[in-house]
Amino acid sequence: MKLVLYGNPATKKNSMQIFKNPRTGQPFLTQSKRYKDYARDCGRQITGKYKKNIDYPINLKCVYYRKTKHRVDLTNLLAATCDILSDCGVIKDDNCKIVVSHDGSRVKYDKECPRVEIEIEKMNE
Repeated sequence: MKLVLYGNPATKKNSMQIFKNPRTGQPFLTQSKRYKDYARDCGRQITGKYKKNIDYPINLKCVYYRKTKHRVDLTNLLAATCDILSDCGVIKDDNCKIVVSHDGSRVKYDKECPRVEIEIEKMNE
């Protein structure tokens, strides 16, 4: 199964924000607005035909095309993509029994059309 999600890929872990609870005054961490917007955008692009709730071992190949050439951590991008796919019902969970490998994943540059091209392929057990 192939899927293309348009938008500049954002990481989940490197963009946390600290807020204070107005009632208790306790600080807490939350995702940045940029990541939340990216996840919401991806959710809109994932239509019913992709929501298969996959629960068998797969190779998740993600080729990221970013707007800038700034260095980015591929592992964090993959974690964010796995969470988005799991939240949207494409895969049942992002644990190691389902997402067995990320072979072929890489980061490239495309200023005009940032996106992530996702290829999900069933693995032989």
